[in-house]
Amino acid sequence: MTLIKSISGIRGTIGGAVGDGLNPLDIVRFTAAYATQIKTTKTTSSTKIVVGRDARISGEMVNQLVIGTLLGMGFDVVNIGLATTPTTELAVTMEQAAGGIILTASHNPKQWNALKLLNEKGEFLNAKEGEQVLKIAEDESFLFADVDSLGQLTVDESYAQKHIDSVLALKLVDVDAIRAAGFSVAIDCVNSVGGIVLPALLEALGVKKIEKIYCEPNGHFPHNPEPLPEHLTEISSLMKQGKADVGFVVDPDVDRLAVICEDGSMFGEEYTLVSVADYVLQHTPGNTVSNLSSTRALSDVTSSRGGLYTAAAVGEVNVVKAMKETHAVIGGEGNGGVIYPESHYGRDALVGIALFLTNLAKSNMTVSALRKSYPEYFISKNKIELTPNIDVDGILTVIKGSYKQYEVNDIDGVKIDFPTGWVHLRKSNTEPIIRIYSEAGSPEQAEAFAQAIIAEIKRIANL
Repeated sequence: MTLIKSISGIRGTIGGAVGDGLNPLDIVRFTAAYATQIKTTKTTSSTKIVVGRDARISGEMVNQLVIGTLLGMGFDVVNIGLATTPTTELAVTMEQAAGGIILTASHNPKQWNALKLLNEKGEFLNAKEGEQVLKIAEDESFLFADVDSLGQLTVDESYAQKHIDSVLALKLVDVDAIRAAGFSVAIDCVNSVGGIVLPALLEALGVKKIEKIYCEPNGHFPHNPEPLPEHLTEISSLMKQGKADVGFVVDPDVDRLAVICEDGSMFGEEYTLVSVADYVLQHTPGNTVSNLSSTRALSDVTSSRGGLYTAAAVGEVNVVKAMKETHAVIGGEGNGGVIYPESHYGRDALVGIALFLTNLAKSNMTVSALRKSYPEYFISKNKIELTPNIDVDGILTVIKGSYKQYEVNDIDGVKIDFPTGWVHLRKSNTEPIIRIYSEAGSPEQAEAFAQAIIAEIKRIANL
C-alpha cells in the first residue's frame, strides 16, 4: 500500500493500515487540515467548498468522507458529483466559494485515489499553502464545529453543462466552422467522467458523428489510464480503419488531452499545446509558458508569432505563476495540458478540444498534415539510480558548471540548452534518482544528449 503526502494534496492506494494507504482515517485528517488552512487564509466571506470527483470505484467512499468532514468543520459543501478537474475548478469561481477539492488520482490506475486541493480562485494551492496543510495534518491541530455550526450540503450536478457553455462562449471557439467541417470524431474516455462530458461537448460543437470507446463512467479502466501511445492501441486501430477524422483521448479527470491523427498515428501529447497555442497566437499575439521538460516547438512557434516564451519549473502551479507574471495568452505542459486564461488558469481538455477543432476546421488540413506543419522534435526520457550516500545536489552543481558555456536554467534541477536541443536533469524527492529528459531533432540525437550526461554523472559519482 502507498500513501504520498505532498504540497499538492494526498494520494495513495485504497486500503491498508493508517499512514500506509489512502484509508478513511487519513482522508478525514487531511480534509480537516485543508479546511483549517482555508479558514485562516481565505479572503472571501464565503463558507462554501466545492467537491467534485472522477468515476473511480473508490470515488463514492472518498466523497462521503470528504463531504462529511467538511460539514463537520463548519463549511457548506456544494457537491457537483461526477465532474472533471477543470469543471470543479470553474465551479469554485462560479460559486464564489472559499475553495474546492477534486477527488481524482489523475492518470494513476484504478487502485489509486487522491485529494487535489484548490484555493478560492479555483487554482491549486501553492507550495507555502500546501506545506501549511501538511503541518496541520501532522499536528492534528484542527477544531471541529459544534452542532449549531455544522455546514449545509447542496447537490448541484449542472456544472458539466455550465462548463460546456463557458467553452462555447470563448471568442476563439468557432462552432459554425466546426459544424461546417463535418468532422467525425473518435474518443477514448477510459470509462471515467470524460465519457459524460466529451460527447455532450462535441454535440454542442456541431459534431454529428462520434465514435465512442470506453465512455461508461464506471471506474473500470480498460487500459492504463495515462494517455501514452503504448496505451492507445484500440483507438489507433479504429483510426487506421478510416472511422474518424480525428481522435481525442483524455485521462480520468480530463485535464490532459492526447490527439490521434486520421491515419492512426500519434499527434503527440507535446504537440497538443503547440497546436492550440499556434492558433491562439495567430489571433491574440502574446507570450507563452510551459515547463522546463516540454518541447522546444512551443518556443519556436511563439517566436515565429512575435511573442516571448518562458520556461517554468515543473508543476501546474509553477506554470500558472509564470503565466500570470508574463501575461501569457496561452500556456500549459507537455503532457497534453492546455491552460487558456480566457477560460481559467487550469489545464482543461474541453478547452483544448474546442480550440483544436476550430484550428483544424480553419486550416483545411488533415490532422497529420497539421502535425507536420510544426517544428519536429523528439524527447528521450531516462533516469540514473545512485547509491543513497551520493550527494545528488553536488552532482547537479558540477554538471551546471561543466556546461556553463551554454544557456543553463537551474530553477528546477538543471536544464542545459544546446543549439540543437536540450537536457533537463531533476532529482527525485523520495529516492536517489536523477531523471534525465532530453530533446533534439532526431530520436538518436536526443538519446545521445542523454547518454553523454549520464556518462558525465557516472564519472563525477565514481560509478
